[in-house]
Amino acid sequence: MPVDLFAGISVRDLPAAVAWYTALLGSEPAFAPNDVESVFEIAEHRYVYVELRPDHAGHGMITLFVPDFAERVAGAAARGLVPAREETYENGVRKTTYTDPDGNEISFGGGPVSD
Repeated sequence: MPVDLFAGISVRDLPAAVAWYTALLGSEPAFAPNDVESVFEIAEHRYVYVELRPDHAGHGMITLFVPDFAERVAGAAARGLVPAREETYENGVRKTTYTDPDGNEISFGGGPVSD
């Protein structure tokens, strides 16, 4: 049986967060289960959702390790987003971190560049 994963991010302004995460992820939300949440499908059975919870906003941290790292980072740049940090570890693994308007961090990770 597959496991569904829902990773949540608390935000202060839901429409602004939906716009920002749409730019980062390159797609509109898959669904909105109610008037305070919007859900983005990252992969089959894997979701990131933003939820209007102003008192908790700004403390989230999520990393998505993706096979298409360079394309995701390039897509976010083409949609106007600038990373807060870019790192390459000793083993060649790459990580690019973005900070949303509330201060939450969402990163893309990717394997070493092949020769």
